[in-house]
Amino acid sequence: MKQTPLHALHLKLGAKMVPFAGWEMPVSYPAGLMAEHAACRDGAALFDVSHMCQVELRGINRAVALEALVPASIVTLQEGRARYTTLTNEEGAIIDDLIVSNCGDYLYLVLNASRANVDIAHIEHNLPRGVGLVRHYEDLALIALQGPAAAKIIESIAPVTANLICMQTAAQSVDGIPMRFSRVGYTGEDGFEVALPAEAATGFAERLLALPGVTPAGLGARDTLRMEAGLCLYGQDIDETTSPIEAGLGWAIQKSRRTAADFPGAARITQELETGPSRRLVGILPEGRAPARAGTQITAADGTPIGQVTSGGFSPTLQQPISMGYVAAAHTADGTQVTLMVRGKPLPARVTPLPFVPHRYKR
Repeated sequence: MKQTPLHALHLKLGAKMVPFAGWEMPVSYPAGLMAEHAACRDGAALFDVSHMCQVELRGINRAVALEALVPASIVTLQEGRARYTTLTNEEGAIIDDLIVSNCGDYLYLVLNASRANVDIAHIEHNLPRGVGLVRHYEDLALIALQGPAAAKIIESIAPVTANLICMQTAAQSVDGIPMRFSRVGYTGEDGFEVALPAEAATGFAERLLALPGVTPAGLGARDTLRMEAGLCLYGQDIDETTSPIEAGLGWAIQKSRRTAADFPGAARITQELETGPSRRLVGILPEGRAPARAGTQITAADGTPIGQVTSGGFSPTLQQPISMGYVAAAHTADGTQVTLMVRGKPLPARVTPLPFVPHRYKR
């Protein structure tokens, strides 16, 4: 089991550690998931996301090379800007989702930990001569500070972030330590991810945690936050059986890329953009208090199977269970009544638009 540079700090803080994508990660701290979740919604929560795979793509034609592998426009991505996209295969399914940032003389990619080896092999196999990846195996940490109080905290440490908006990035040294601050995150709240040398991670995290209103948060709160925000988790809501359009990610495909249709899986993806997919990812609100978790069958009112839950649990913000799942296109309208087969019992529910809780990104 791999350990992040903050592992000793997690133990010092009393974290409950669990295996996740080959890493030993904190799932919660003594305050508990509900408190950690609330801290992110109301103040600032600090997450260790150093397990994510950070890589640099270098070479003169790096943007052209990456654009050939994703349905997003990378060539037009301006310096200091970041973009969400997906690696797709020839069948139009999702190999992984990732964030790409233009850092001037290189592209900075953040990949999912569970897909790192698959992604690296896929990208490197398709790179032209003169373009290459630099993978930061152990030398970089990644810390996320998320919540409405995060911006003022980060700005006080790194003034370069003052004018950044969502999906922008800038570098600045703090006390002589080089850091990259990106106004991104996966909680639905405003916030930053900070990439910095591994050896400086503990000191920086402790500096943040010493500030009023900053709470350490683990994978449990990260999951409830991203579900409330309607954000997909790779391996659950998206994988190599789902297309970006089925997953509601058509917004991440710019008009120029739709027109060019020269990315892997373009035939299927452009067809689904035009005529709609046969199924879609939707939000589902179960009635009552019983949560419908991943794998729960979804049926129509007459008992006909129409889909399956991919993520589900209890929403601390809404104080009720929520789920996400794929249903046949004819059953995706807001308010559609469906049935969830929870432990063999049919429970009523209704389809609802995503997200469950509005995003509060800085635009």
